[in-house]
Amino acid sequence: MKKFALLVGMPLLFCLAAPAFAAQYASWREITDEMTVILNDSYDVYFTTKDAEKAKELVNKAYFEYYEKLGVERAVMAYVSGKRASVVEYRFAEVKRLMTEGAANKEVRTSLDGLNKMLREDGDALDGRQESGWTVFAASLLILLREGFEAILVVAAIAAYLIRSGNAALTRVVYAGGAIAVPASAILALALQSFFAVSGADQEILEGVTMLLAVVVLFFVSNWMISKAESAAWRSYIEGKVAAAVGRGSVFALGAAAFLAVFREGAETILFYQALLADAEDHIDMVWYGFGVGSVCLIALFVLIRFGSLRIPLRPFFIGTGILMYIMAVVFAGGGVKELQEADAVSVTPVSFIGSIDLLGVYPTLETLAPQAALIVLAAATFLYHTRKTAAVRRRNTA
Repeated sequence: MKKFALLVGMPLLFCLAAPAFAAQYASWREITDEMTVILNDSYDVYFTTKDAEKAKELVNKAYFEYYEKLGVERAVMAYVSGKRASVVEYRFAEVKRLMTEGAANKEVRTSLDGLNKMLREDGDALDGRQESGWTVFAASLLILLREGFEAILVVAAIAAYLIRSGNAALTRVVYAGGAIAVPASAILALALQSFFAVSGADQEILEGVTMLLAVVVLFFVSNWMISKAESAAWRSYIEGKVAAAVGRGSVFALGAAAFLAVFREGAETILFYQALLADAEDHIDMVWYGFGVGSVCLIALFVLIRFGSLRIPLRPFFIGTGILMYIMAVVFAGGGVKELQEADAVSVTPVSFIGSIDLLGVYPTLETLAPQAALIVLAAATFLYHTRKTAAVRRRNTA
C-alpha cells in the first residue's frame, strides 16, 4: 500500500513550479481577446496571400502559446468541462484543415468566427465564475480523479491479476514501473514547461507517442491475460510452467504498462495542478483538500480491484481483466491520435455524426476512430481464436 500511495501523490512532486497562468494578464477574457486578434490576423494572411502555411502558423501561435501555455485549456477543463475543451481543440484543427485544403475565404471565416465565439464565451465563463473554496475543491478533486483514474485502473488490474495467478512476487515489477514513472513525470513536466516551451507541438507529439506505445503494451498484456483464462491452460500454467508463461517479455510488458499509464497521466496532472494553484488565490487549502479526497477515492478504487477480485472466480476474473486492458488500449488509441492531430502530425477528417466522449477516448474524426475500430476487430478475432483453441483442447482431452 505504501508503494501505491506514491502513485497517487504524483502532483506533490512538482507543485512549486512556475504557474501556467501568466501574471501579466488581468483576466481570462484578456487572454482570449488577444487570441482572437491573432486568429483574425491568420485570416487576413490567408485572405490576402493564400499562404496557408503562414496562416496556420498564426493559428498554432494562438493555440500553443496562449490556449495551452497560458493555461486556458486547463482552466476550461477544470471549471467548465473536458468535453468543451475537446470541442475547442477540434475547432482549431478544423480551421487549419480548411486552410490546408484551400477552402473558400467565407468558409474559413465562418469557422474562425465560431472558434472566436467559443473562446470569448469561455473567457467570460472563467472570469464570471463564483470563486469559492468549494469551487476550487471540486476542480482539484475532478482533476485528480479524471487524470488518475486510468493509471490506477491499469496498475490495480495488473497487480490483482498477478496475485490471483500465484505470482504475487512479480507485483514488485508493476509497482516499480509505476513508481519510476512518478519522478519521470515530474521531469517531463519540467521539460515541457522550460525546454520545450517554444514548441507546443513537441508536447503533443510526446504525449501522443507515449499513449500509442501504451496501446501496443496494453494489447499485448490483455491478450496474454485472456490466453490464461481457461482452466486447462491455467492448470498447465500453475503446474511448473510459470517461467514460460510469465517470461521476460511478459514481465517487462507488465512493468511497461504500469509505467506508461502513470507517466503520461502524471505529467498532465502536475501541469493541471500548476494552473489550479496559480489561480486559486485565497483558497489554496481547498486545492489540497480536493487532492486529499481524490487520493482517498483512487486508493479505494485500487483496494476494490486489488482485493475485491479475490472473490471472483478465476475464469471470469481473467477474462474481465483482459477485456479491461483491451478497453484501455482502445481509449489510449483515440487519445494518442488526437494528440498527434493537435501537433499537425496527423490529418483531421471530421465525422459529423459522432460526438466527443473524452472518458472513452472517442473523438469525431476518421483518424481517431479508425484505429479504435481496428483494435476492436482485432480483439474480437483474438478472443475467438482463444475460444476455439480451448474448445479444440477440450475435444482432444475427452476423445
